[in-house]
Amino acid sequence: MSITSSFTSATLCGSLVSPKALGCSNALPSNHFSNPFESSKLCLTANPKKSIAPVQGIRCHAMQVETREAFTAGKEFQLSDVIEGQQFDREMLSAIFDVAREMEKIEKSSSQSEILKGYLMATLFYEPSTRTRLSFESAMKRLGGEVLTTENAREFSSAAKGETLEDTIRTVEGYSDIIVMRHFESGAAKKAAATANIPVINAGDGPGEHPTQALLDVYTIQSEIGKLDGISVALVGDLANGRTVRSLAYLLAKFKDVKIYLVSPEIVKMKDDIKDYLTLNGVEWEESSDLMEVASKCDVVYQTRIQRERFGERLDLYEAARGKYIVDKALLGVMQKDAVIMHPLPRLDEITADVDADPRAAYFRQAKNGLFIRMALLKLLLVGW
Repeated sequence: MSITSSFTSATLCGSLVSPKALGCSNALPSNHFSNPFESSKLCLTANPKKSIAPVQGIRCHAMQVETREAFTAGKEFQLSDVIEGQQFDREMLSAIFDVAREMEKIEKSSSQSEILKGYLMATLFYEPSTRTRLSFESAMKRLGGEVLTTENAREFSSAAKGETLEDTIRTVEGYSDIIVMRHFESGAAKKAAATANIPVINAGDGPGEHPTQALLDVYTIQSEIGKLDGISVALVGDLANGRTVRSLAYLLAKFKDVKIYLVSPEIVKMKDDIKDYLTLNGVEWEESSDLMEVASKCDVVYQTRIQRERFGERLDLYEAARGKYIVDKALLGVMQKDAVIMHPLPRLDEITADVDADPRAAYFRQAKNGLFIRMALLKLLLVGW
């Protein structure tokens, strides 16, 4: 199948298709095309990376459709993997969020969806995880799919025997339709995606990135604040090692008139690559050591924990960094009434428990939003629109 980049025409070649690489519909909503063909069957590739195998008995034809700038069925961005925050633009984010809102409706309904019935997701987690792994698995099951999982692949997989990541990926893709991977090395997800012929989702790669967390973070900000342009955000805590804040910074840079405050102990300041990226993209940013002052100006206080696991044997540096910035009742007292507090979780002592009851504490709502975003991504990667 070939689809022209401008989508002025679509040639549908059913003699050379892979059943699981296609999403087909006999009934297209009238708002997708100006003159929809009532009896036409349109098949759209959801994952262009998948190999194409001949299938007999499927007929196809060509159709002309109107060129549109918005994302419409067949023209949507080719989402083959989810690896880093930089891969998304505003239009893509808007499209994903539209699907996520549909996923909210599915999750709230009593009947289980069968959108992903017959699909298998493999989760490869080389680092500990609770929320991310369970939300992906819940997302897959709520859409009718099945899960193959390993929680501690670093210790209990063939990696412990010295197997390369590439060999693991080549093996696992033979058992599944999509791989969700968390790894301890920055760049591992990109390496896995380059190897695999099925979609790969980066669920965190060491101190690198965590793009699905950033997607759910931006989705949460839009839901809580009502806008993404013209906001001010404080990124607080371990900014040197925090992959969530790195990915979030990349996405926030897509919006207009955003200001980012970087608040952290000296030992874990934001790295220059992110600062340079923000500057290059016209985002105003400022480093500060005064959380109370910053919090009084911000729409979002995004708190993170100081990550002990990133300090190795240098526990003295960890102890020097932890506990310096705490979100507590005193901080709530200076925050704007419509601001929100976010945290990627898990938290330790960087947000006190008495903050939880405040309506501005959005971190558990934020975690729930991860389910909807991940449901949306699985649908888009496996069956398209």
